[in-house]
Amino acid sequence: MNTRNLAAEFIGTFALIFIGAGALAITQTGIGENAYGFDNLLTVALAHGLVIVAFCYAYGHFSGTHINPAVTLGLLVAKEIKLTTAIGYWIVQFAGGILGALALKGVLPVDGDLGVTILADNVNIIQGIFVEIILTFFLVNTIFNTAVSGRSGNLAGLAIGLTLTVCILMGGPLTRASLNPARTLGPAIASGIYTDIWLYFVGPAVGSVMAAALYVGVFKDKKQK
Repeated sequence: MNTRNLAAEFIGTFALIFIGAGALAITQTGIGENAYGFDNLLTVALAHGLVIVAFCYAYGHFSGTHINPAVTLGLLVAKEIKLTTAIGYWIVQFAGGILGALALKGVLPVDGDLGVTILADNVNIIQGIFVEIILTFFLVNTIFNTAVSGRSGNLAGLAIGLTLTVCILMGGPLTRASLNPARTLGPAIASGIYTDIWLYFVGPAVGSVMAAALYVGVFKDKKQK
């Protein structure tokens, strides 16, 4: 297994949590499990999206810059990567997410929940899981039809980062728009808050598989199949 690919996935996921969750943590209002709200949604959305853009161009030629176990699952289902590669990516993605959150905890100058992904008070579990499914579908759909298909050339990273940004702008006030099990698990472990954590694994997984099925069944060029 290529060490450079694993290093790229680890560093990219670490950065996504350290910067993305960090932006949420330092702009949030309230403390602990009551700290749902945040003062600047656009800042949080751009922090996540711009990390994706930056690392797509920095490491995309090595690992493809998944930095998200749900994305890796989608590519595995679509047979774009091998199972051994997916397992290696999952290990380093979760490790990067956990260590990124622990590093954030060590440097954060304010008390808070480290950007843990939890449902807003007025959002129930069914609503929350559908938000995660739909928004992850949009994200992975963009990945397939830009980076994987090769149709967008050098603009793929920008398209993917912008998709994550707009997904957070919509879903942030509802579920904090994880769309990424590693983005959820790291802050959950570092903060000790595991409320409804399962839906942040199930929702992104379902959304990613749906996007993979659509790409293979409809959008993938026949000559690529």
